[in-house]
Amino acid sequence: MLTISQLAATAGVTVRAVRHYHHVGLLSEPERDASGYRRYSAQAVVNLIRIRTLADAGVPLARIDALLHAQPTEFASAITDIDAELLRRIDQLTEYRRRITELAGGERLVLPPEVVAILDRMRGLGVSERRVRLERDSWILMQALDPDAMPQRIRDKNAGFDDGETTRLYLACDQSVDWDPHDPRLDRLIDDLDAWEIEHERGSSQPVFLKLVVSRISEASPAWQRILDVLAHRAKQRRTAGHDS
Repeated sequence: MLTISQLAATAGVTVRAVRHYHHVGLLSEPERDASGYRRYSAQAVVNLIRIRTLADAGVPLARIDALLHAQPTEFASAITDIDAELLRRIDQLTEYRRRITELAGGERLVLPPEVVAILDRMRGLGVSERRVRLERDSWILMQALDPDAMPQRIRDKNAGFDDGETTRLYLACDQSVDWDPHDPRLDRLIDDLDAWEIEHERGSSQPVFLKLVVSRISEASPAWQRILDVLAHRAKQRRTAGHDS
């Protein structure tokens, strides 16, 4: 026969827990013996372990009481149901873990896999995380404001990173983020970018989402602001010259 301390230790609970189960009627409280101690049988250990296991699994105490008095077949059926519920919760928690992990980057929660692949490709090329975030924001804006443009934009972006010169210029722009706006290197980069724009015949009109992205880029770096201003000025001069000719 076991004392309450021995019972609690054997079942892996505290004495306080045993007394709580007595109070709510889950575990029978034996009478005191001649020496004034309550002595517990082996069956009390089995019952206490059942109570603890079910409680740890999240089963309400009221249902535990019913289960402890159930017939063996009824008890077995209830355990099967509890196990199925635990599996459902495990799946739910696994999904929560996946989504929480994705919160660090954020893009996987709102962008299609093809766009996430582009962002990962940029990281693989050595593009800074600051520039990747700006790129991510541009995709989020496009998805909200011009979703029909997404497939073509994805193709164009991948084609750009397949081209060595386009990738070189992209990386050069990324590296120039903290340059002084009057750094001589910026003049050479602007010339290269202007030549690229002429070669690729980029139009002057921009979708709304791109105008918003350009605005964010301008705010991010004085050097980038100067690049955009000079390129816009040169493009305007070419259009004016084309109209005059």
